[in-house]
Amino acid sequence: MSTHAPHHAERPRAVLALDPPSLADGLFPPDVRSRLDDAVELDPHVVTEVASPGARRRLADAEVLVAGWGAPRVPTELVPRLRAVVYAGGVAATCLADPAGLAARGVTASNARAANAVPVAEYTLAMILLANKRVHAAERTYRERRRTPDADRLLARTGNFRRTVGIVGASQVGRRVAELLRPFDLDVLVHSPELPPGPVPSMPGVRSAALEEVAARSDVLTLHQPLTPETAGMIDARVLGLLPDGATLINTARGGVVDGAALLGELRTGRIDAVLDVTDPEPPAPDDELWSLPNVVLTPHVAGSTGTELGRIGESVVAEVERFARGLEFAHPEELARWAR
Repeated sequence: MSTHAPHHAERPRAVLALDPPSLADGLFPPDVRSRLDDAVELDPHVVTEVASPGARRRLADAEVLVAGWGAPRVPTELVPRLRAVVYAGGVAATCLADPAGLAARGVTASNARAANAVPVAEYTLAMILLANKRVHAAERTYRERRRTPDADRLLARTGNFRRTVGIVGASQVGRRVAELLRPFDLDVLVHSPELPPGPVPSMPGVRSAALEEVAARSDVLTLHQPLTPETAGMIDARVLGLLPDGATLINTARGGVVDGAALLGELRTGRIDAVLDVTDPEPPAPDDELWSLPNVVLTPHVAGSTGTELGRIGESVVAEVERFARGLEFAHPEELARWAR
């Protein structure tokens, strides 16, 4: 599918849609912003809403919508000249009121999911290695007792040699995690509905298996499936009950893929641990028991791109805009037609 960039001497007109507008500075530091300005005629104002006359005027002229977190949902009638959407996030369709309608009009889209997968996978790798070493438990005990803990008791079942990591979801993040785990002496299993049982050619050293087997064998089970009607609550009491004693559940996917009540029930027993970067709701209620359980590590949805990592997303976005301006296909396309109402 071609992006069908305009074949005239002028650069395509582009509009940024983000909120807060300062996010643009993190995504596009000066050298990257210069590339963006070279590729398109970029409106200097950032669109944060679609109601004002100024925002509507800018959108009416836009051939390229460069959008990201906090962008308003743009009605189709406000973008009559739109040819492409390049999204600094996982799903470009989230900033469009009628993605399929725009697709029918020939509008193409790209997202930065691959760029954002990198820090999520790096966070996951770090937490896997720390979980198998039981670093968080050791730190808590050390801090509480203020003396060297009993190594025979605390450290007997720790380490990353010949342990098993289970990955749920062969998404871009899940595949990246498997790639990062390759240098370690770990057995890696994956469960994803599209993968037949057995070795996965596209994931060297990884074997696909049923969810039940993956859960039952995993010292660490890490979740990377999307939240859909099919995956909502799929990590339920049955699956959690299959985890070995001392196992750790890591969730950087979405809180809703886990049955929260079932997870809380398991965590209360102290039988398993959890590292939760996402919860449902997010954040947990102030009186939620997750805050106080000693075998839970809670982080505030920081696995994805933060700080300097935004620059990786910005570079991905600009590279896609440059491709569009040259009449090339997107390297990371998103199919808007699948978002039919």
